Amino acid sequence: MMKDGKAKVIIGSEEWCAFPDLGIPAIKARVDSGAKTSSIHAFNIQKFRRNGESWVSFEVHPLQNNRMALIRCEKQVVDKRVVKSSSGISETRYVVMASLTLGDSTWEIELTLANRDSMGYRMLLGREAMSGRMIVDPSLNFCLGQVKPATLSEYYAEKEKEKSGLKIGLLASNPDLYSNIRLMEAGEERGHDMSFHDIKQCYMRLDAVDPEVHYRGRKILDDFDAVITRIRPSVTFYGCALTRQFESMGVLAVNTSSSITKSRDKLYSLQLLLKNGIPIPTTGFANSPMDTNDLIEMVGGAPLIVKLLEGSQGRGVVLAETKKAAESVINAFKSLRANLLVQQFIKEADGKDLRCFVIDGKVVASIQREAAPGEFRANLHQGGTASVVKITTQERLLAIKAAKTMGLTIAGVDIIRSKNGPLLLEVNSSPGLEGIESATGKDIAGMIISSIEKKLGWKRELGIDDKKV
Repeated sequence: MMKDGKAKVIIGSEEWCAFPDLGIPAIKARVDSGAKTSSIHAFNIQKFRRNGESWVSFEVHPLQNNRMALIRCEKQVVDKRVVKSSSGISETRYVVMASLTLGDSTWEIELTLANRDSMGYRMLLGREAMSGRMIVDPSLNFCLGQVKPATLSEYYAEKEKEKSGLKIGLLASNPDLYSNIRLMEAGEERGHDMSFHDIKQCYMRLDAVDPEVHYRGRKILDDFDAVITRIRPSVTFYGCALTRQFESMGVLAVNTSSSITKSRDKLYSLQLLLKNGIPIPTTGFANSPMDTNDLIEMVGGAPLIVKLLEGSQGRGVVLAETKKAAESVINAFKSLRANLLVQQFIKEADGKDLRCFVIDGKVVASIQREAAPGEFRANLHQGGTASVVKITTQERLLAIKAAKTMGLTIAGVDIIRSKNGPLLLEVNSSPGLEGIESATGKDIAGMIISSIEKKLGWKRELGIDDKKV
């Protein structure tokens, strides 16, 4: 029985609920009596002051796998709390009070704000919210009723967006890639006019007075405010030429053609990094070397790493554990007349490295990547795993300096931990978003769009009494 004498309500493992004071008419909740506090999916969380008190504004996608339905909310902050997620990662979250409607009852509960994009439900109903009111039968679901798709469509019908945003082009190769999908979504969420363009389908008119970029079907691309360049290694030359063309037309390129060119030339980038005092593993370079033994010895002997200069995403990278194996690999590459790097193997790294995501000279997220069983280097494209990691001040400064050295606004900086301190492995000008967003729960795509807004002086309208702090 409840305190007022009413019988407790039986609910299942998932139920539809609502938050009237947040403007959320329906959201599916995972009922979890193992979790103490309830949590709702929130992103673009911004703290501000209102009447001398701490408030937060945040945005909610109430429907799973639907980023077009979006609710903007504001609530007073009642607490900041360290919460451990189901994956064991601790993070500090804002806590707000909100009115929950479940079935015929409405009452206030505590809600923590967290990015639940990678989880199965946008809402988690914890035991504190249910205490004294409900009994959970995990074999049941939707005991308090279903919400029909037609009703959801009516609740979250997409409203006509004002054409007040920026016009942003995404230059890439595959529109179905996670990173490209997220960037398109993030721009559209903020009211911008986003369009995807296949780099290979673009062609250029070189003219001192009236330079142009055309797209298949004779469409002229002449009205962009900015372009996001995500150029795969195989089209680096043409992609950089296309980026230069847009730059000549006065369009903002998120990463410039010159910065991409520098980062894609592995040898040149390593030489630039060293020139700027950034430590790297000892490296040898050769074009079909005659003296294989000397090349091996100059990096400290076996075990060592042999890399093709044109390799990417772990391809063309081999661990040679013995001198004989190193000779065989180098001679094999030599027969292909390939440029190769020979690099010191950092044994104490134990198949782990750090990926630091840098935007506008700031590390906005960092993860530790661990190699798959049987592999010697961390690579998420080859079965590796990622987890949130706290980086040191030295590692943070190293990542920022490396991105600045390359001239990159957006960069994925790879660092390895050695007994002599952090070493820089590589600077990526088109870093993937899936691994780092999934591991950290951060809206990295949104941060990239925010960077463009800042550079072009575009601001979303805020309430007159809301001052961000």
